[in-house]
Amino acid sequence: MSDAEKGSPNAYADLGYSDADEMLVKARLVTKIREIIQSRGWTQQEAAAVLGMPQPKLSNVLRGQFRGVSEAKLMECLTRLGRQVQIVVGPARQTDDVVHVEVVFAA
Repeated sequence: MSDAEKGSPNAYADLGYSDADEMLVKARLVTKIREIIQSRGWTQQEAAAVLGMPQPKLSNVLRGQFRGVSEAKLMECLTRLGRQVQIVVGPARQTDDVVHVEVVFAA
C-alpha cells in the first residue's frame, strides 16, 4: 500500500504558498506560452524578440521562475503570440465558499 495522499488541483496550495491561486494562474499561462513557442519551432531568442523580453528572462519564465512577472505581462505575451485573451467576470456567488480564479483555454 502507498502512503501517498491525493492532492488538490492546486499543487501550490498543497505546498502552502500564500499566493497559490496566483501561482496556478501564472503556471497555466506560461504552459500555454511554452506550447505556442514549441509549436512554432522558435528558439528562445526568436520568441523573446516577439514577446519583448530578454531571452534570459524568458528562459526563467519557461522554467517556472515567474514570481517577478505579472499575470498582465503573461497575458500580453499571449496577445503578442496572436492569441485572444478575455477576462470574464461571472455572476455573484450564492454561498460563502472561497472563490478562485480559473484559466480556461478555448479550442
